[in-house]
Amino acid sequence: MSILLQFIGNWGHALAAALFAALGIFILRRRDGEIEPRLLASALLMTSCWALYVSFGGVGQTLSGLGESIRNAAWLLLMFVLLRRGPAGRTGPIFAIGLVYAAVVGLLMLQSFTDFVTQQLSDENELQRALTLLSLILRMMTAIGSLVLVHQLYTAWPVRDRGRVVLLLAALAAMWTYDFSLYAVGYFTPNHMDELYALRGLMMALLAPVIAVSLRKELAGRIQLSRSLTFQSLSVAAVALYIILFAAATVLIELIAGPYARVMEIGGVFFMAVTALILLPSPQLRALWKVQVAKHFFQHRYDYRTEWMRFGETIGRPGSDAPALGERVAKAVADITDSSGALLLLRGEDGRLTLETQWNWDIDFPETPSLSRELAVRLEQTGWIIDIEGMEGDAGALPDWVKGDGRGWALVPLIHFGKLIGAILLARPPIDRRLDWEDLDMLRAAGRQAATYISEAQGQEALSDAQRFDEFNRRFAFIMHDVKNLVSQLSLLARNAERHADNPDFRADMILTLKESVGKMNDLLARLSQHNKGRMEEPRPMMLREMADGVARSRSRQHPVRVTGDALPAMADPVRVEQILVHLLQNAIDASAPDSPVELCLATEGSEACVEIVDRGIGMTAEFVRRELFKPFSSSKTGGFGIGAFEARELAAAMGGRIEVESKPGVGSRFILRLPLAPEGTSMTMKGEAA
Repeated sequence: MSILLQFIGNWGHALAAALFAALGIFILRRRDGEIEPRLLASALLMTSCWALYVSFGGVGQTLSGLGESIRNAAWLLLMFVLLRRGPAGRTGPIFAIGLVYAAVVGLLMLQSFTDFVTQQLSDENELQRALTLLSLILRMMTAIGSLVLVHQLYTAWPVRDRGRVVLLLAALAAMWTYDFSLYAVGYFTPNHMDELYALRGLMMALLAPVIAVSLRKELAGRIQLSRSLTFQSLSVAAVALYIILFAAATVLIELIAGPYARVMEIGGVFFMAVTALILLPSPQLRALWKVQVAKHFFQHRYDYRTEWMRFGETIGRPGSDAPALGERVAKAVADITDSSGALLLLRGEDGRLTLETQWNWDIDFPETPSLSRELAVRLEQTGWIIDIEGMEGDAGALPDWVKGDGRGWALVPLIHFGKLIGAILLARPPIDRRLDWEDLDMLRAAGRQAATYISEAQGQEALSDAQRFDEFNRRFAFIMHDVKNLVSQLSLLARNAERHADNPDFRADMILTLKESVGKMNDLLARLSQHNKGRMEEPRPMMLREMADGVARSRSRQHPVRVTGDALPAMADPVRVEQILVHLLQNAIDASAPDSPVELCLATEGSEACVEIVDRGIGMTAEFVRRELFKPFSSSKTGGFGIGAFEARELAAAMGGRIEVESKPGVGSRFILRLPLAPEGTSMTMKGEAA
């Protein structure tokens, strides 16, 4: 065999070893728990080891021995698992085809034994030549049996799903067809076997990209030329070209230094090739490579589906550890053009665009960066994406901090329904280039989508502020209602003071009433505080009779009130219960004649403690109770706020209770406060505390 042919054979097998090793490692790194990917990775790695063994041993030895048998066994095992576990295994019994697999495995074992015996014979004799011919026959039979199994697996696979395995099976068919041709030529014309044996490495290297295509689509779906696959395939071809050029440069060293130098060179090239395929290149080299691939192999620069999915995933990233929305928006827009950084500027009340956040942009400015109001109006009116480099001649348009930084590349306006929300300043990509029409279209669409996200977030924030104001207004309305009751009580006290100022008992009662009123006013002011969220305390066991007696005493100077009955301890917040009783009792007093007492009746009904507030006043119609009674700001009383009944019902519901109403015009009304009973075993404690 000539030196040139040996060079092609050795380095062709080395190239095939590198490619198959890279594919096998790629699959193993995906950590797929299924058995098929693991077997496929094993078969690829076994093929790599076989090719590497041939490369190190030299193609001058025309039989690769045990390595080829292990390679064939690995691929046959993968095919058998695909047959058993895949769609083909569900089409019918596979016992007969299983016998064929067993027969081929038997051939592999017999072939390995023959190769082993042949290697033990040191001298060339008739027995060695006979064993060599037998080995060639066994290899041809193995190749034929393997081709039969490939054909059977293809025909057994459902027609609609054959696209999943067609490339892989085609590569295996090509491999075993070449093997059959090689050993058939070796059997009939041994003198022409060297050329085919040397070229087998290049043939296997060509099969690696075919298998890579099937892996890229995960053996599923139609074969399509995707950008990522093209990028990876061309990267593999570039590495392969690098290996060939390196090998050509070192062939002179091999001729001079002998076989040891060749072994070292092949090992070094193999390691460098696998490393180059597994590890990512530098960002600049990768960006340049992607630009060249997109420019010369595709009609459009961007894979719009992939870019849009990545854009949505970046902005919608869930989790508490996710960056703020502004940072995610800046990153999502920057990723489209591979920009190295981005600044998000939002429009303020003064019309200027002020820095909100940044992504991968180290900021060292003396003051907060901003863009002028005139530039913001210009962006809003035109909606154009500004090429920073193209604006350098527009004096005064760009602020000094943009010119001084020098990283600005494009300014993308964020427009939502014709209104400018903000803008994103993109840094230059690793490979500096001018903006083209595809960049402009893509960034314009991304800017509008980003503006929608930011506008929605601002709307949610405004809604949250409005809810806080609403909560404050609600508490203020409740407090105004309580203030009105206090004013009514103090007004009555002032009128009586004119007649009973000289009565010592009256003065003592007046002082007590004033102290209670001042205390309640302080409580009302505390409830208005921004630190008071209006939350009820945790319910605890309480005696309703004690609370009813206290409320009745506070109103007995204003109107006669009677308390009757008793109830078991209830689970409630005493402060809220007092508010409810005060509201309902005051409404009953306002609806009653001066000489008509109001009754507070306590009872226990089932699992509830009840307090009834009964008056014999003017009463209410059923329609008013149904439509107006618990409606806020609706009142039948002159000067009333319409808050008391509404607040009482809300407070009762917050404690797990409810309020029922019975009323008839001219007869009176009955309000029933129902609260859940305290668990058993708490009543004695409460009684002890009361005692």
